[in-house]
Amino acid sequence: MQNFDYQTPTRLIFGKGVVEKLPKVMGQFGKKILLTYGGGSIKKIGLYQKVKELLKDFEIVELSGIQPNPKYNPSVLDGVSLCKKYGIDVILAVGGGSVLDCSKAIAAGACYDGDPWDLISYKVKAQAALPIVDIITLAATGSEYDCGGVISRTETNDKIGYMDRLLFPAVSFLDPTYTFTVSKKQTAAGIADAMNHTIEQYFVEDSTLLNDGFCESMLRSLMVNGRKCIENPNDYTARAEMMLACTYGCNGILSLGNTMSGWPCHGIEHALSAYYDITHGEGLAIITPRWMRHILNERTLPRFVKYGINVFGIDSSLDEYTIAEKAIEATYNFFETIGIPMHLREVGIDESRIDEMAHHIAVNEGLENAYAPLTEQDIKKILIASL
Repeated sequence: MQNFDYQTPTRLIFGKGVVEKLPKVMGQFGKKILLTYGGGSIKKIGLYQKVKELLKDFEIVELSGIQPNPKYNPSVLDGVSLCKKYGIDVILAVGGGSVLDCSKAIAAGACYDGDPWDLISYKVKAQAALPIVDIITLAATGSEYDCGGVISRTETNDKIGYMDRLLFPAVSFLDPTYTFTVSKKQTAAGIADAMNHTIEQYFVEDSTLLNDGFCESMLRSLMVNGRKCIENPNDYTARAEMMLACTYGCNGILSLGNTMSGWPCHGIEHALSAYYDITHGEGLAIITPRWMRHILNERTLPRFVKYGINVFGIDSSLDEYTIAEKAIEATYNFFETIGIPMHLREVGIDESRIDEMAHHIAVNEGLENAYAPLTEQDIKKILIASL
């Protein structure tokens, strides 16, 4: 088991109606709030009006229009500008993971005098950040329980995972009923995102029986409850378990004591959504089984065998390579059966920029250090196989 240094300062408030506690929670941080949200879905479900009513005694400045794959320009820069102009005390992010990711970058940038990209690109270490509270309306990224976010800079085709311990949300409100109206497409993408978070932490060189069990049960839970959420969007029990599974997926709990994986599928997908602005979870679902097939060899075989037997219940008496192949096929089939397009061409990506993206990934993502090291040619082969 590897050494680790771990702390999760985020307070989770989970369940029906918990947003009623919002005024008391926000009062701990000050009176001036930057309210961040996306394209207006929180207004359709009545959450925007509920938040404004609950916080009627606070001063609220709004930043709306935060997009999936949140953009440095304008969203992060606009948010930082508003925080400095109005002397914001705390950020309240209401929406999905993209809104929260953007808010984390804003929180750090608001306390920095230079270009916020210095922080996001790790040129400079943040010395302070505004506190963040969130109300999550989409089960997917796990950003509500971790210290990172992903920010896109369109003009350079960069999509960077920005992490800093200062960026853990102070408080996260998780009410599964706010996910009832999430579309089947976004529900499926959220399932794929959380499953991939788990898979990336499972396929490592050195793991523990404890962590393997966490990951395997996470994957089984996400598949069972994810299907139920798609079939019956108002199934509270399924939505609740899926939401909690997504929350656990990306804050390190699943990998304490393990070696690092290098997050190769995320590294590859970041380029896809930076260049083409596709849905993150869909990109991960397309890439993951092709990555699996590409790295299957004598060294990685035992991992695939364990994955196949314990996650999909594949007959352990079969030949090991047969088990591995069936596990990869089962992964692909699950994503396909919940409605995810499983080829890059289906989401608007052709071969025209494959070489460019493969080079970008090889230079910027450090995948030569992944569980199964990937060269530029390896990355290109995975992308071509995904077309």
